[in-house]
Amino acid sequence: MARKGRPATRALDLRDGFYLELKNSASSKGIKIRRDTLKEMEDAIEEYSKTKIVIVLGEYKEGKALSAKKTKKSKK
Repeated sequence: MARKGRPATRALDLRDGFYLELKNSASSKGIKIRRDTLKEMEDAIEEYSKTKIVIVLGEYKEGKALSAKKTKKSKK
């Protein structure tokens, strides 16, 4: 089903926290998930890396990135 209506023109402001992007191996699009603490993010990486491609987007504060990207491939 196609999306209807006018597309957003303003970029989204990301909330403070740690962000991951999850992708399936055959997909080019992913979803972003946010965790409040570094420990929660590390637990999520461990959990999701079993089945998905995990891209660590890093920590965001006031809508801006504070750390660099890393990629972790899924184990099969």
